[in-house]
Amino acid sequence: MTTRTESVDTPAGEARITWHPAPARTARLVLALSHGAGGGIEARDLVALAAALPAHGVTVALVEQPWRVAGKKVAAAPKVLDEGWRALWPALAKPGLPVVAGGRSAGARVACRTAAELGAAGVLALAFPLHPPGRPEKSRAAELTGAGRPTLVVQGGRDPFGRPQEFPPPTAQGPYELVEVPYADHGFAVPKKAGPTQDETLTVITEAVAAWLTGIPR
Repeated sequence: MTTRTESVDTPAGEARITWHPAPARTARLVLALSHGAGGGIEARDLVALAAALPAHGVTVALVEQPWRVAGKKVAAAPKVLDEGWRALWPALAKPGLPVVAGGRSAGARVACRTAAELGAAGVLALAFPLHPPGRPEKSRAAELTGAGRPTLVVQGGRDPFGRPQEFPPPTAQGPYELVEVPYADHGFAVPKKAGPTQDETLTVITEAVAAWLTGIPR
């Protein structure tokens, strides 16, 4: 399917959605994914998911936040990121399908903070930044456990922003699933000597997400 790009005005400035549509006859969900504070939608995990998931009936919408569209080097404050995401939501919901909110790193935090109020069908948190590197006492676990929607965390085994074993156990009030990506860092890069190749690592991510999405009601 052909991708298309859509510009959306938000209170924080112009945002951009790049649509990777599933075939109309099989489309059942929209997965909206935003980037982190240090990069854009060219992140390897976002690219891999956009390529793989349409074949599973999932339209992938890669969202560029206004600060990134404007060419700025530093991400906006969390409140501004949330404002931009909220303003984008009607465009994401326009296809008439359930929308799973997601993103990587800072984008995952935005999805968690706003999922319940926006009525997201679920939350996909890629490389969730549980804490700043070396600062485990600065935990952001409350954002994750407070998402209020079915949530999947996909986390690198050596992510300095939070290794899988550092995450709190799921509770009835804050349930979520966690998939560990062996040897992967915050960007899901793996050392050449690790064993799994980079392509194999990305397949771990895409297959885990595709399997989890089958449980999201249409």
